[in-house]
Amino acid sequence: MNRSSFFNDLLASIAEQGRHLLDLRRERIPSGRALGELCEALLSGRGEASGVALARDVLTSYAGLSAEERVAFFQELHERFGANRENVEAAARAVIEAPDDDARLRQLHAVSEPRRQELIRRLNLAPGGTSALVRMRKDLIDALRANPALREVDRDFEHLFSSWFNRGFLVMQRIDWSTPAVILERIIRYEAVHEISDWNDLRRRIDLADRRLYAFFHPALVDDPLIFVEVALTRDIPGAIPPILAEGRDELAAAEAGTAVFYSISNCQEGLRGISFGNFLIKQVVEELRRDLPNLKTFVTLSPVPGFRAWLASALESGEPPLPALVSEELRGMLEADTGEPLPETAREPLKALCAHYLVREKRGGQRPLDPVARFHLGNGARLERVNWNADPSRNGLRQSYGLMVNYLYDLGHIEKNHEAFAANGVVAAASGVTRLLKAVPEQKKQTPDPVA
Repeated sequence: MNRSSFFNDLLASIAEQGRHLLDLRRERIPSGRALGELCEALLSGRGEASGVALARDVLTSYAGLSAEERVAFFQELHERFGANRENVEAAARAVIEAPDDDARLRQLHAVSEPRRQELIRRLNLAPGGTSALVRMRKDLIDALRANPALREVDRDFEHLFSSWFNRGFLVMQRIDWSTPAVILERIIRYEAVHEISDWNDLRRRIDLADRRLYAFFHPALVDDPLIFVEVALTRDIPGAIPPILAEGRDELAAAEAGTAVFYSISNCQEGLRGISFGNFLIKQVVEELRRDLPNLKTFVTLSPVPGFRAWLASALESGEPPLPALVSEELRGMLEADTGEPLPETAREPLKALCAHYLVREKRGGQRPLDPVARFHLGNGARLERVNWNADPSRNGLRQSYGLMVNYLYDLGHIEKNHEAFAANGVVAAASGVTRLLKAVPEQKKQTPDPVA
């Protein structure tokens, strides 16, 4: 991280020298030009110092734009900085005429790349450029819903970020009470699953013998984590989150724990959406824990089911076939009452069965589970182990899933097999307890057969 600071200082020095060069030729550059003109100048320039200065000017100018002006800038990136279609067609014809000519193939590759990609690369030369571009993509993602044509611009950002944030560049660090305060403050702010209420709450999660927190960092984002996972060391697989977060709980000696529980995974950078880090982080944390604590035998999550309640409400409204068999008028009344309190015990078994059905059978495009957390863990090769009743009675837990949570088991001997079956055919690995729940929900022909436990 010190090397990164030195590199940023060096870039800043180069930018200042470049700014001096730009000032010397200012009379040849139109004043008051649009941001797009600055981008054109950056792409056409060849000087290293002036290029760094121009890149900083573009990013500084962008930061001062209003929300509407930023959308206009993205639209200009889409319309003005794509690939030249005439050049692409000419290069493609040349390849067809001489398919064995590698030079023509290279030319086709060069002209088919949108100019935006080279522009983004050059913007990254500015001091703090990577961080600024991540923030810029967050703005772009926010604009996509109302401006779907900007999807092409977003694809260019995602393509480049996939390389820049390659696993080989990431550094995993354990976060503890000696970690710099600026990072600890960001951990509190970025926690997306179970809110960290204050510094004492944070300390209970990172400074006790049976708690761990690990984060991935990138050298270009010095003190800003990309993603972090919180781990509880326990004797057994937990079925609820309150005992894990409880203020007055009994601390367990690490050597007495047999289970590592991943109970919160938070992505910190909205601008890096679609760039997967979590699977690498979990696997590296498992290796770290196995090395430090060989007594750990079980690696499991305690995960939310963020899409369950919304899916169930939609399915009840549309009258999907599996539901009438399980949702009585009494239960429907409970679900629609929305009292803000946990549901009574009479709702336990039907809701657990519906949750299992939702996670195992309800697929997006007939292949992947609707639930995003399920897609993540099942795609990593985990097994759906257990559905837990009244596991998160917090306001957020009730809002997302009526308080239900699930365990995904990372069985190290079966991860690869589970991953391959899921990737190839969408097969959800599920424990026998989950398949028993599924028997209560009539299966429709359009849905995937129940998995083998």
